[in-house]
Amino acid sequence: MNRTTDFGFQTVDWGDKAGKVRAVFESVAGKYDLMNDLMSFGAHRLWKRFTLSLTGLRPGQSALDVAGGTGDLAIGMARQVGKSGTVVLSDINAAMLARGRDRGIDAGWAGVIRCSLANAECLPFASNSFDCVTIGFGLRNVTDKPAALRSMLRVLKPGGQLLVLEFSKPVAPGLAPLYDQYSFKILPLLGRFVAQDAASYQYLAESIRMHPDQETLLGMMREAGFGQARYHNLAGGIVAVHRGHKV
Repeated sequence: MNRTTDFGFQTVDWGDKAGKVRAVFESVAGKYDLMNDLMSFGAHRLWKRFTLSLTGLRPGQSALDVAGGTGDLAIGMARQVGKSGTVVLSDINAAMLARGRDRGIDAGWAGVIRCSLANAECLPFASNSFDCVTIGFGLRNVTDKPAALRSMLRVLKPGGQLLVLEFSKPVAPGLAPLYDQYSFKILPLLGRFVAQDAASYQYLAESIRMHPDQETLLGMMREAGFGQARYHNLAGGIVAVHRGHKV
């Protein structure tokens, strides 16, 4: 029997999801940053700023941004490690990675930020390489999430930290139905009129609903081997930052 997985609310063959996700992000790459601002009313910048406040990075250290897209977290970590440090921006999607590379260069970090076309499930880096690994709004698009968590653990140095910034499940009273209305009515309309791609933003809303909730993801991180695993809810649980260390 063929193994299957979710692609939004669709069920697809296990091996097909990565290609479908790649097609979504190739379609939206040109308007990705603008759509992030519109969809979140700019709040994604605050969520990323909070994530960056947790890295503990110091000048000269090394960091990896997995599924880093257009490079917001990578650029933030470059500021933290400075000119003597290294940040690797990785993504499975070449179009998104190219935008992240260009933004890193424009921000003045060409000698610090390096780019790698890479699958989160099998990162092509040596074990014990990075002081901090981040993945922002990317884990829900990964087919084999446990494999990705193990891969990120492997490349962390002992004592290093993983930070997972991702959409999660609303916990504030009365928020869930309002969020559903926004996700399934407004987001596709924004996608249609701004990015000329309603289907990709319908997938976005669906993929968020299929992603593990806060406690489930916490359990997955512990199962992968992360110590001191915990999470912080943001925006009433619409977004959460999970964190864990390599012990």
